[in-house]
Amino acid sequence: MLQRYFIELAYNGRSFHGWQIQPNAITVQDAMQQAFKLLFKKNIELIGCGRTDAGVHARQFFAHTDLDFDSISINIEQLIYKLNQILNSDLVINRIFEVNEKAHSRFDAISRTYEYRLQMRKYPFDQDVTYRSIYPTLDFENMNIAAALLINYIDFTSFSKTGTDVKTNNCKILRAEWRFENGVWIFTIQADRFLRNMVRAIVGTLLELGSRKIDLNDFRQIIESKNRSNAGFSVPAHGLALIKIDYPDWIYSK
Repeated sequence: MLQRYFIELAYNGRSFHGWQIQPNAITVQDAMQQAFKLLFKKNIELIGCGRTDAGVHARQFFAHTDLDFDSISINIEQLIYKLNQILNSDLVINRIFEVNEKAHSRFDAISRTYEYRLQMRKYPFDQDVTYRSIYPTLDFENMNIAAALLINYIDFTSFSKTGTDVKTNNCKILRAEWRFENGVWIFTIQADRFLRNMVRAIVGTLLELGSRKIDLNDFRQIIESKNRSNAGFSVPAHGLALIKIDYPDWIYSK
């Protein structure tokens, strides 16, 4: 009997061109579906909670699918073990659990949280998950003032990649702040949804503000211009990670 399941996974983006299947590219969705096909002996479609750009990491990511465990002679824990044996070391399944039959990993997400890791000095470790600043010094106090301004806006066209197929560029940002932790500056941003390339463009613009290339008034004008060419550069993908997805309680009711 088919039941709906959520799959919680994590991956290092260095091996993948994002989540969604693409021609002539290695993606997380393709790797996952191939692993499921080996065990279930048929095509299993996985629907992800969103897309990530090539090179972006995910410490928490969800996908959903409908599975019939009566068709295979293993339980959930055994399935997780076998799948992880198939998948490469940059991709791991942490949980598979039954959810409400109407639950959707993408459309039912309440919020998503990303972190961008920034190193201010030369550091030989964690280079694939942390970006080294091109600016020798940054005013993080001013950058936090600017980050707090984001909560006052809805339309983030200025930070969106052009030519995307979304119907609206409106997002509700719930949290945006910098903190210093274990020698690394971390930018955390939480919103109900994100536009393509949005976080990386916001961080790049905040770095220009922190280096005093622009001021707070310029930052406001960039947002209000709704023009991507006015914003700063997009920081590299490897410093960015999706770290948390929030769902309403009802999805856990079977």
